[in-house]
Amino acid sequence: MPSGLAETRVSVDVIAAQLIRDQYILTALEFHTELLESGRELPRLRDYFSNPGNFERQSGTPPACKDQGLGPGGPLNRAGSISTLDSLDFARYSDDGNRESDERVAVLEFELRKAKETIQALRANLTQAAESDTRERNKNYKSNPEIQEPIRPLEKRALNFLVNEYLLKNEYKLSAITFSDENDDQDFELWDDVGLNIPKPPDLLQIYRNCGSALPSPRDTVDVSVGVEAGELTGNYIVQKPDLLQQQHTEMVEEFEYQISLLNEEKQSLADQIKKLQSEIQSLRRTVSPPPPDQGSHLNSLSSSSTPPPPWSPLDNGQYLDVRRASEPDKPHTESNPPTQNVSSPTHTSTQPHAKLKCRGTVVFDQPNRLLSPAFQQALLSFCKMSADSRLGEEVSRMADNEESVMLMLGRCLPHIVPNVLLAKREELIPLILCTACLHPKPKERDQLLHILFNLIKRPDDEQRRMILTGCVAFARHVGPTRVEAELLPQCWEQINHKYSERRLLVAEACGALASYLPKEIRSSLVLSMLQQMLAEDKADMVREAVVKSLAIIMGYIDDPDKYSQGFELMLLSLGDPSERVVSAIHQVFIPAFAAWTTELGILQTTLIPSLLARIEKLLKQGEHGLDEHKLHMFLSALQSLIPPLFSVVLQNAPFTHRLTLQGDIPPIEGRKNRLTLQGDIPPIEGRKHRLTLLPQLIEIVGGITVTSTTCVHEFSRFFWRLCRTFGKIFTNTKVKPQFQEILRLSEENVDALTGNAILTKATVPVYATGVLTCYNQDEDRKLLVGFLEDVMTTLSLSHAPLDSLKASFIELGANPVYHELLLTVLWYGVVHTSALVRCTAACMFELLVKGVNETLVAQRVVPALITLSSDPEMSVRISTIPAFGTIMEMVTHKELLERVKMQLASFLEDPQYQDQHSLHMEIIRTFGRVGPNTEPRFRDEFVLPHLHKLALDNNAQTTERKRIDIATQLFEAYSALSCCFISEEVMVNHFLPGLRCLRADMEQLSPEHEVILSSMIKEGETKVENRGIGQAEGSVSIAASLVGEDAKTKFLSKMGQLTTSGAMLANVFQRKK
Repeated sequence: MPSGLAETRVSVDVIAAQLIRDQYILTALEFHTELLESGRELPRLRDYFSNPGNFERQSGTPPACKDQGLGPGGPLNRAGSISTLDSLDFARYSDDGNRESDERVAVLEFELRKAKETIQALRANLTQAAESDTRERNKNYKSNPEIQEPIRPLEKRALNFLVNEYLLKNEYKLSAITFSDENDDQDFELWDDVGLNIPKPPDLLQIYRNCGSALPSPRDTVDVSVGVEAGELTGNYIVQKPDLLQQQHTEMVEEFEYQISLLNEEKQSLADQIKKLQSEIQSLRRTVSPPPPDQGSHLNSLSSSSTPPPPWSPLDNGQYLDVRRASEPDKPHTESNPPTQNVSSPTHTSTQPHAKLKCRGTVVFDQPNRLLSPAFQQALLSFCKMSADSRLGEEVSRMADNEESVMLMLGRCLPHIVPNVLLAKREELIPLILCTACLHPKPKERDQLLHILFNLIKRPDDEQRRMILTGCVAFARHVGPTRVEAELLPQCWEQINHKYSERRLLVAEACGALASYLPKEIRSSLVLSMLQQMLAEDKADMVREAVVKSLAIIMGYIDDPDKYSQGFELMLLSLGDPSERVVSAIHQVFIPAFAAWTTELGILQTTLIPSLLARIEKLLKQGEHGLDEHKLHMFLSALQSLIPPLFSVVLQNAPFTHRLTLQGDIPPIEGRKNRLTLQGDIPPIEGRKHRLTLLPQLIEIVGGITVTSTTCVHEFSRFFWRLCRTFGKIFTNTKVKPQFQEILRLSEENVDALTGNAILTKATVPVYATGVLTCYNQDEDRKLLVGFLEDVMTTLSLSHAPLDSLKASFIELGANPVYHELLLTVLWYGVVHTSALVRCTAACMFELLVKGVNETLVAQRVVPALITLSSDPEMSVRISTIPAFGTIMEMVTHKELLERVKMQLASFLEDPQYQDQHSLHMEIIRTFGRVGPNTEPRFRDEFVLPHLHKLALDNNAQTTERKRIDIATQLFEAYSALSCCFISEEVMVNHFLPGLRCLRADMEQLSPEHEVILSSMIKEGETKVENRGIGQAEGSVSIAASLVGEDAKTKFLSKMGQLTTSGAMLANVFQRKK
């Protein structure tokens, strides 16, 4: 450049214009950026780069455009940004590949910088708005402190961040997870996500600690307008307001005072640490003495050595003392002055919070009067064998001097001790583990110790589980509900699906044991859900039993009415459990606890019991084609367990409670006698609205069940028996019995006809007889029961009604030997009744009673009554006794008694007066077919089979086709049943096969399909007899178990089950397999 132009300066605007004119866009961009950073923005460059039109025109056709098929006028490609030049991709128009990459990076960096500047500007605006809004609300709060303004979104996000940070730091993992899920629109990992352009404030603990410190207090400010005279201003000099300067100075002073307070706190903390370290050093010097030098064989090689020993590396942070450094002198000693350790106890140890161990007084260690160099002395001491290279050596070389140090040491050592203790003795470690976990200062170590506790024993037995639970309860009492939730509950959750049932059992029992020590929100939510999951999914009976008991404890502490429906479903789920242990636990523990809660809520009699009754009614309506007896038992057993709580509610709400006086000790409700004495008459209990419809509803339900279902009758009888026993005799006589009697309507005008009295054929009769009339076994009660059964028997007999209700009553009562005499009394009333219909009914009832009565009563009461009826003038009465005689032959073993029955049956078969009694012969054949397979072989061979042979032979001569086919059909069924019995060869040849041949002769004409089966049976019997003669058969045989073995026997039995008396095609059933 010429020297004349050296001083000429070109303006930046000219340079910018030249760059734009020559299309040095990137250079202009960099120039513009540098000017912005230096604070000198150029309007020309600002306007140029702000105009999108400057970058959409095309000055030429770059190679990249030609490759893409664009013409000369095609626009430049732009990036996906609404900015201008910062969106261009100049790299693709460069011929230099490296330059393309560099320029592209430069452009991207510029875009990133611009985006960050935009974000920072927005944050600054947002922060400024938030601060101004905060000041305004602080001002409003001071003027009206009772008005609480709603939280702003920014405040909420900032507080959420701080709360989440506090939960994570203090090991509230479950709460932090739940809190994060409830605020899923916020990222708790980054403070910037809050949206404020300020640094992250201190955590909640620091804010709490500083809330009472001397923080800069906000000043009340008032907006005022001020002015100055024009003459007071000279030039460009600006005068600041005095009050503004004073305010700034005050704020600066307060800020400095706050900084000083923080520094003083830090200084005090460091001073405490220094004192603590000094006390530990002093304790070390007091308690450790050097071992005597006894290794003299190697001293000569070390006496002249001047090399210092290698320094000992520190093994801890000063919390523990290192024995290995005890013998090392604090500073070099001269040869003329040997080291002497004279240590006095520190005076500052009493200020430490955990230093409760008393220190000994001054300790003086004798030193030898020798001139030894420190290096030689240290080398000499090195021959003392001390383990310093292992974990255990480090722990042994440390000595704890306060409680916290002991806890830290136990926390480190216990994980290594537990695996090496015998399984049978590991419960001895439980107190040590729990105390350490309770007092250890580090949450992570406490969590590890509790994990060790729950995994201490692989499969803990009952005693070991009790010890662990006792420890958990003691731990919970000491630490409180917060730590129980944060530390113990996660351990239970981890083992809820453990492969060993004993561990899951421990979890189930722990949930109940810890229920009273947990926060009520956790108790009624998380713990309840855990137990519900285990009840539904666990396969071990003992685990589900423990779950039910723990659920009962939860029900004893729960106070959220919204959980009633969940408790009800849990009750139904437990009642349906296939295990008897679980069902027993639900009745003994859960239902009483659940009932107590519903009683407090006032819904026992209005919601719980009606819900069960509604389910019973629905079940009975659905059971017309098949009743689910298991569910019925489930609901009725639950209803029965609710009777005592219902009785307590009745007593609490009774109008006569104020007139009650107690006499003597109060036994349990079920066994009380005369425990209440009332002054005056008892007011009607049904006056209470919620009890007005209970009994009628129950009686109506009973009337709808199937009377032939023994299970249903038994369950409802037990329920009413328990109801009457619990509420007492007076209530039963004055409230229960009248309602049954009103429905049954047993009166003289209903004896001749059952019109309007069909209820006598329902299950109401057996339930009333066995569930109500048997509650109190006194003379008047027994007389009432006898009279009721006699009236029912008479009414049903004279009305030609079905006897199912009476039979159900006899079956239910006959199961208890106490009522056998009573039932025989009722039947004797029927034996001597004037009506033949009643005598027939009595004869039929004897068949049911014989099965449960002992042989003495059969001989003394039953057989005489049957023999009396067998000589009755009415033939129908005589015929009605045959099933009872057959049952006696089946059930009784007394020979004399059997002979009497045999003689009576023989009279029916051999007496000429019965030769034409078709009904009698039909009943005898039917009875023989029923009792023959179960009676004594001698009676079967000598009496049953010969008489069946005779009946079959006589039937060949029967002229009436209808009677002939009836007898033949009954004989076919009887022979089919008897063919499964063991029959001797003589009886088979003389009676069984001839009887079959006679029957086949009838079937050839009447039922050809039966004839084919009979032919096959005869052929197989004959073949068997022939084989016996050769000696190939052993003992008696069964015709059903034919020569082809088990395969033919199975085939026979399966096809015999498909036979009907109507005579379906049964050919080839008994053909031998070829």
